Amino acid sequence: MFIALAVVAQAQNEITYEVSFPNIAHHEAEISMRIDNLPVAPLKFRMSRSSPGRYATHEFGKNIYQVKALDAAGKPLSVQQTAGDEYLISKPGKAVKISYTLYGNWIDGTYAAFDESHAHMNMPAVFIWPVGYDARPRTVQFNYPEQWNWKVATQLKPLGSNKFYAPNLQYFMDSPIEITNHKSISWDVSGPDGKKQTIHYIAHSFDTQQGVDSFAVLLKKIVEEQKAIWGEMPKFDYGHYYFIHDVNPENYDDGMEHRNSTIITINTPQVEGHEQEVISTFSHEFFHAWNVERLRPKSLEPFDFTHSNITNELWIAEGFTQYYSRLVLKRTDIRSLGQTLLFLKLVVNGALNTPGARDFSPLESSRYAVLADEAASIDFTNTANIFTTYYTYGAAVALALDLRLRAEFKLSLDDYMRRLWSTNGKTEIPYTEADLEKALAAITANPAFAADFFNKYIRGTAKNDYAALLLKAGFVTRKVAPKKAWTGLPALDYTERGARITSNTLKGTPAYLAGLDMGDVILTVNGNAIKDQSELSGIVARRKTGESLDIRYMRRGEEKTTRLITAEDPQLEVVAIEQTGGQLTAEMRLFRDNWLNTKVR
Repeated sequence: MFIALAVVAQAQNEITYEVSFPNIAHHEAEISMRIDNLPVAPLKFRMSRSSPGRYATHEFGKNIYQVKALDAAGKPLSVQQTAGDEYLISKPGKAVKISYTLYGNWIDGTYAAFDESHAHMNMPAVFIWPVGYDARPRTVQFNYPEQWNWKVATQLKPLGSNKFYAPNLQYFMDSPIEITNHKSISWDVSGPDGKKQTIHYIAHSFDTQQGVDSFAVLLKKIVEEQKAIWGEMPKFDYGHYYFIHDVNPENYDDGMEHRNSTIITINTPQVEGHEQEVISTFSHEFFHAWNVERLRPKSLEPFDFTHSNITNELWIAEGFTQYYSRLVLKRTDIRSLGQTLLFLKLVVNGALNTPGARDFSPLESSRYAVLADEAASIDFTNTANIFTTYYTYGAAVALALDLRLRAEFKLSLDDYMRRLWSTNGKTEIPYTEADLEKALAAITANPAFAADFFNKYIRGTAKNDYAALLLKAGFVTRKVAPKKAWTGLPALDYTERGARITSNTLKGTPAYLAGLDMGDVILTVNGNAIKDQSELSGIVARRKTGESLDIRYMRRGEEKTTRLITAEDPQLEVVAIEQTGGQLTAEMRLFRDNWLNTKVR
């Protein structure tokens, strides 16, 4: 009797949504939300302004209109719009049904899109929600004609007949949905306890089933390699994990992690033939099933949908994930050593040769995400000089820590991540910065090392000796263009007037020190009109490092002159020592193999 009463009470407290698509050709969906057993008045409801996995503010409220409400008897209620994304019903009664139209025409991991081929939904961009009722369960019913042959792909619990369930607002908002006539393949993965869970790859693409199956072979390798790093699989809710993949040349390239799924949008014609272009995103997002979805910063718990969510820890949440996403591709031989070295080149230069990393710490880089993570602005910013993305910056921290743990302690970053998993990930106890330092002190049995590493390289702007560390694996770090003159000019747009500087000049470069900046139009260099890149490159090539160039340029209609002193390009490359004529010693070979070879047994 008590169980039956509990089930009835839960059903009465469910917030129920219905979604239909009568005008899908014009990218509209019709959505309703019903709430019963309202204990108090007034009722405030709203759209979100942020989304799980995104850290900046996004104005989802701009895409809903024709907001209406009915009471339990079907009579219209007055709806007051109190802000751009907030609404108020002063006297809703005991039950209310709210309906609205949603426009969606942007295919990525953050927004929504509707057309005859699919309904693509990131939940915060789609569903209004009542304020103060976060703990109530949700159901959503999708209505569409059978002849469309659509199928629903989501981590939400299926209830049958295109109806799905979430236990609360947090889970509901973290559960993207793709409804389409997709192709799929599924396979089971076992944990140390022998329990099986099912992985699904769902592709909305122009691929054949054979192409989908072939790509899944790569995904299986990634899943097994990442399981080896962590020692076990996460415990997926309802025993399932979903790779949801939307592929079309008109898409925006994106990947977004969720608790038991990821939604990945790629702008290639199909997957087959483009595997190398898309595979790193899959590796990155699946690693998040451990790192971020369960091993999670306390500053992001619970996630606040009303504004941007700021955190100090994206250097590990995103940066370490970026590092491992590429390391896994090498360990599985999906990517070659040469491709891996190109990634290391990017990471090392990000740490050593960008103004953002030189002047700001990984913590500060993490906090800037609320202003940078797909955030929209119409004004120009100085981001290039104050921000190095936490993806690259954090990957550089991961690289240095991994190599130092191997060289100094006979450990690895894998050991560190497994320690964090046991204390804060598997237990789902959100971590603080102090917890991260404590875990490093524990595995090294050296609190002084942990404190020094965090104070210098996480809280501070000091940089590890990447050249010395990489040499232990037989990799040489060297200048890309030694002893050659370099101007530091960014991309130029060549017109009849001259060469327009199209982006900020970077702090510390010869162009920056000469006072040149975005929008300036270079008229002549050493008296020569510059009509294309080859002319400018030829003039610079005839100069030695430290020699000057006299530049005449136009700024906002006023002609100016400056003298640019050339320098040596600080950009680095990472190459195998055997390619430089050096010797790969047995010790280097062992170090390299232990680092880059598979851990699957």
